[in-house]
Amino acid sequence: MNGRVTYILAFLAVAGIFSASCGRSQSAAARGIPTDTTGTAILTFQKLDHDFGKVREGEKVGCIFTYTNTGNADLVITAASASCGCTVPKYDRKPIPPGGTGTFEVVFDTSGREGTQTKTVVVQSNAENNMVILRIIAEVQKN
Repeated sequence: MNGRVTYILAFLAVAGIFSASCGRSQSAAARGIPTDTTGTAILTFQKLDHDFGKVREGEKVGCIFTYTNTGNADLVITAASASCGCTVPKYDRKPIPPGGTGTFEVVFDTSGREGTQTKTVVVQSNAENNMVILRIIAEVQKN
């Protein structure tokens, strides 16, 4: 009977380990994102904010943020999320080699907005500085 209890406890321990690991997200390599473990990517934007100035309500305005990989490993932007549905980020999904550049477009739909508007986009990547916040500002005037 004692051997049977030991067997059951061992089985439950192994099952617990497997079930605990099931909820974890996949690594970048498992998701097909190239990784280079011999160096570090660094995401460097030329500027972190853009002021559109005065714009009319209903306009869609956009700007381009340019960035450089100033590290010594490939840079991959893995996600970008805006603070509001009125702001849409578009970015390069291909790996950027060391010294390479990429662009990040942000389009702001001013429909239904009025006054000073500040919106942010959180950029996530495999870089050493894996989270960067971009900001846009506009003074939306009613028609």
